[in-house]
Amino acid sequence: MWGFFLYILNWQEMNFEPTNISIAVINLVIGLILLFKSADWLVHGAVSFARRLGVSPLVIGLTIVAMGTSAPEVAASVISSIKGAGDLAIGNVYGSNIANLALIGGVCALIRPLTIKVDTLKREIPIMLIVAVALFPFIRDLELSFINGFALILLFLGLMIYTVFNAMKQAKKNPLDVKQLDREVKIQDAETAINSSLLLIFAGVVSMAFAAKIMVDGGVFLGRYAGLSEAVIGMTIIAIGTSLPELITCGVAAVKGHDDISIGNLVGSNIFNTLLVTGVAGICRPFKLDAQLAGSYFWMMIGASLLFTLLIWHKKNLGRVKGMFLLGYYAFYMFYLFFMRP
Repeated sequence: MWGFFLYILNWQEMNFEPTNISIAVINLVIGLILLFKSADWLVHGAVSFARRLGVSPLVIGLTIVAMGTSAPEVAASVISSIKGAGDLAIGNVYGSNIANLALIGGVCALIRPLTIKVDTLKREIPIMLIVAVALFPFIRDLELSFINGFALILLFLGLMIYTVFNAMKQAKKNPLDVKQLDREVKIQDAETAINSSLLLIFAGVVSMAFAAKIMVDGGVFLGRYAGLSEAVIGMTIIAIGTSLPELITCGVAAVKGHDDISIGNLVGSNIFNTLLVTGVAGICRPFKLDAQLAGSYFWMMIGASLLFTLLIWHKKNLGRVKGMFLLGYYAFYMFYLFFMRP
């Protein structure tokens, strides 16, 4: 997977940028179609892989799926950091996190109300909140140093080790019936099933990253054509563009009834963005931050995390009315960026 991230970084240097409005629109359409198909592969492969290993789909959503759908954020933020645009890198993290919980969470709830497991409320959701708040000490001095970036990555690795270890422990306590499993996935050879699942996951991640890349290029071109500033483009178009894999993946999972994949992807992606994306960007090239990134923008990200948590804590679900509250918060966030920011 790390080799894939490096490959994505090379894509960021390739010239896929459109040269006129027609090509930009074509980029958006082709990218959207490819994202839908990629998400279908990723969700199908992830669910099958989780069943074969005897672990919860939630764990797969928190790890493999979250890592795959966060690839565009990693690539965009690291390249921004290398090019000296640290504000864009952190802005992408904030914007993507808010989009994940408020925009994507709201859309998924409108598609079909999501049920939240008690274990998720007790463990994964609090971890997401703690991680979000814990970022503040690393950026409060308006500088992301190499040491801070390294510390964030260590925290990320610790969380992943804990998640995998806990999943293996649960799998041993509650092993799945392999014969019943074969009937569910309709594949008699376990080795073939695992290989096929991994192939679907890899194909979904690769095509998803490429689709997000050409869609972001098209969106940025249209934004510049409309006269938007680079800052607004970074906080909106790029953030939404790099969050499209989460949006499509969670939407497909919601339609298919895989609530654990949807919730796991949203929560896992935010943890990945906050720790991994920010940490890697800081290691690549330490940079100073705009005051708003340790001020109003940061607290708007925390606000989205708190709202999402409070809504799903009530009755342990995310229904359509709650989805409307989340979308309302995202609308306010966009209004603030365009009309209220200093």
